[in-house]
Amino acid sequence: MLSYRIPSERVKAWLAKAKQAIVGDDDGSKDGAGPGPSRRRYLIAALALLGWFLLFTWLSGPTVVQLGYSGFKTAVEQDLIARVTFKGDAISGRFVEDRPDDAEEAGVIEAFRPGVRFESTMPRVDDPQLLPLLERRGVEIFAESPDTGAWGRMLMSLVPWILILGAFLYISWRMQQRMMGGGGGGGAQGGILGFGKSKAKRFREQDTQTTLDDVAGLPNAKADLAEIIDHLSDPRRFRSVGATMPKGVLLVGPPGTGKTMLARAVAGEAGVPFYSISGSEFVEMFVGVGASRVRDLFDAAKKEAPCVIFIDEIDAVGRTRGAGVGGGHDEREQTLNQILSEMDGFTPQQDIIVLAATNRPDVLDQALLRPGRFDRKVHLELPGRDARREILAVHAKKIVLGDDVDLDLLAARTVGFSGADLQNLVNEAALLAGRERRDAVDMSLFDAARDKLVLGAERDRGIGDEERRMVAYHECGHALLAWLLPNADALDKVTVIPRGRALGATEQLPEEERRTFTESYLKDRIGVMLGGRIAEQLVFGEVTNGAQADLSHATELARRMVCRWGMSEAIGPVALKRGDEHVFLGREMAQSPDYSDATAKLIDDEVKRLISGIEDRARELMQGHRDALETIVDALLEAETLGREDVEELLRGQGEAADSDRRAAASR
Repeated sequence: MLSYRIPSERVKAWLAKAKQAIVGDDDGSKDGAGPGPSRRRYLIAALALLGWFLLFTWLSGPTVVQLGYSGFKTAVEQDLIARVTFKGDAISGRFVEDRPDDAEEAGVIEAFRPGVRFESTMPRVDDPQLLPLLERRGVEIFAESPDTGAWGRMLMSLVPWILILGAFLYISWRMQQRMMGGGGGGGAQGGILGFGKSKAKRFREQDTQTTLDDVAGLPNAKADLAEIIDHLSDPRRFRSVGATMPKGVLLVGPPGTGKTMLARAVAGEAGVPFYSISGSEFVEMFVGVGASRVRDLFDAAKKEAPCVIFIDEIDAVGRTRGAGVGGGHDEREQTLNQILSEMDGFTPQQDIIVLAATNRPDVLDQALLRPGRFDRKVHLELPGRDARREILAVHAKKIVLGDDVDLDLLAARTVGFSGADLQNLVNEAALLAGRERRDAVDMSLFDAARDKLVLGAERDRGIGDEERRMVAYHECGHALLAWLLPNADALDKVTVIPRGRALGATEQLPEEERRTFTESYLKDRIGVMLGGRIAEQLVFGEVTNGAQADLSHATELARRMVCRWGMSEAIGPVALKRGDEHVFLGREMAQSPDYSDATAKLIDDEVKRLISGIEDRARELMQGHRDALETIVDALLEAETLGREDVEELLRGQGEAADSDRRAAASR
């Protein structure tokens, strides 16, 4: 095969035609008419010119003649070869500058080009006559090693490492995109160099628009933090009298009480930068990364003092050291040590406040809680009735309220709701309004949203009539005892509509919030829990598994009365614990009890005696009002849901008897 050159004049003519076809004439128009070419046409023209240039470079390269081996030997015999180079099986060389007059082979004469390079290939069978032939004809002979040479060997040895480095850089870039997005406290976070950088989100003064007015229902907590805000706003006022502010403030409270929002409000009120990070973002698989991120965060904060650092869920990194696997050398404990060191390094003039939030203060390391680190603890509790009213008013501004909405009544019906629960309640009611295509959110939607959150969503279980009748008696047993027992919480609603995992529900609503519980109240509460099982025994002569949850709660409450609160004459005024109790969730850790086996048996007997005595009194009370039970059951089976007013209307005729029974039960 013979490659050849394309005359440069022909290439220039092709390029001129391509330019005129794509770009147009010199006057800026195509074919002399219309507007000039667009930016896209210029780009196409540039790409076309580049393509023609590459094609021209390839076609106009040096000419190489391909010769077969037999043709190569014939050319040597006719003195057409000036020099030859052997490189493995490859043969290359150059023709002589002038053709000899006696060259007669037609094939060689056609392939011969004076001074042009040629290439050929050695056959697999050795030819011992080739070298003598070349020497006789006076051909210059050269030989090259088929190896790639020193540079080639070096390049081949570096290729695997280049690939590994490229893969490592790509993985680090992906980790940067996934793990280090959202800005950081300490500068650029690029790839490998940014792995140890802080992942804290930084908010400028103009970005922290949250104020204390946006945080409703926490008057005590806001009062405790007012001094911190004053110091951040005007630190010289405190320095002038020699006062130093706390380095750290620990926000302690159940989930959803507004700890994060309160921290942002502190920065918003003071008008200072705000760094926010979760405790779990410090801890990584690689040892030392968490400590590096802590250093980077505090270095960035020191440059912008005064500022606020907020560490959410600090228990993820601040647990008691030495309590887990790894001793003092694991990543989490090194990160905690770095936090302690950084907080010790503060000077009074740096004006950096570290706010931290947790709902598990019992697991924090004591070194975090000592003076000089987290000096103050601000306790956030579940909002009371007035606080719930304020929180509902804040969230209700975002939706269209109906004329019949009573926020005071709604606040009274949401005992035990946190701020996050109330926000979810308002949003759920708004979702129901949109689903039903209503123009405003009325009180019925709030009631439906509350029932959905407390009792669960309505379910169509397809239960039979007999099972539905048993569920009705069970729930009406709860409702009747809630109405009869003098110290029990008032009945709010009873229903046989399946919700969540329950086939029915009875709901009580305390008239006032309780923080202390009397013995009589707790006994009546257990009595209401046993009401469903008692009704099943009276009507059907046997019990069902529907009382499983009631018995579990009643037993746990009775055990607390006996072991924790000294409400048993047999045990006396002592506190007997089975293990450390979780501060907010009320769970007990798996630890051995701190009392003897004899005391354990006495506790079991006392718990059983307490529950049995309450059950006997509740059964006697229900037997005396069997007609009232039947009345409520009939109405419930027909209406499926009864409110407090409905039950009072049904039992109004038995008011005198119920009052006497209440007085008798109270005297017991």
